[in-house]
Amino acid sequence: MDLLNTIIQGILVGGLCALFAAGLSLIFGVMRLVNIAHGDLIVLAAYAAMVVVQTTGLHPLIALIIVVPLMAAFGYALQLGILNRTLGADLLPPLLVSFGLSVILQNGLLETFTVDSRKLNAGALETASFTTAGISIGILPLLMFATAIFVIAALQYLFYRTALGRAFRATSDDPEIAELMGLDRRRVYASAMALCLAVVAIAGVFLAIRSNFDPLMGPGRLIFGFEAVIIGGLGNLWGTLAGGVILGVAQGLGAEIDPGFQFLAGHIAFLLILALKPKGLFPRMDG
Repeated sequence: MDLLNTIIQGILVGGLCALFAAGLSLIFGVMRLVNIAHGDLIVLAAYAAMVVVQTTGLHPLIALIIVVPLMAAFGYALQLGILNRTLGADLLPPLLVSFGLSVILQNGLLETFTVDSRKLNAGALETASFTTAGISIGILPLLMFATAIFVIAALQYLFYRTALGRAFRATSDDPEIAELMGLDRRRVYASAMALCLAVVAIAGVFLAIRSNFDPLMGPGRLIFGFEAVIIGGLGNLWGTLAGGVILGVAQGLGAEIDPGFQFLAGHIAFLLILALKPKGLFPRMDG
């Protein structure tokens, strides 16, 4: 029963890893951009939520109605004003610029909020749970997992069933031909980044509710996101959810062996899967 409980808790926590990874997978799929600043943007969203909560007194989850549009607008402006200028055949310039953005975000947050860790208070939601078959399931982890499923399903629908999704896919496949057909790839890329940061906002708020956060924790979230994306298969959104779940379960099992082994167990699981399936468990499937 203890093993089953650990696996279930790991699956639920995997939902947060999937939220870390979903935007990363989207951006790579649309513009082949490896965004080194992705983890720091998650932390930025957490601090943005903290400021909104302190200013308005809203519950952290309700604050999403403000944080999500703010982050989406920031993403649109960031892509249109900076990152679009670096995109091309050479993958190094956007990589270097996103690394620079990561450094700027970390130091900006340190200067503004200091190194002290913070946490958002979600009240009774943090400890609420129910018991089924002798297993206690927290409402917050369940909500995170359900949100991850909803977000990935919504992205999947948008990507394959809407005009914006067709624009994403056309621009990803052949940007030059897409422009000949009347698409402005600069604005398509900006829309993709806006969508990515909307997802980042959700991940950042859940991160801030679930655990303490500080300006320097972004790279760790980036690693979790990368691992979930690669385990699932590049470009496969549902695979990203599977990758997050595998990481969550591996970390849960590792923590049962020894608390210090928690994160290492996730990295080991990632390494084993990458060695056996270099393209991930579910390589990209269109449709």
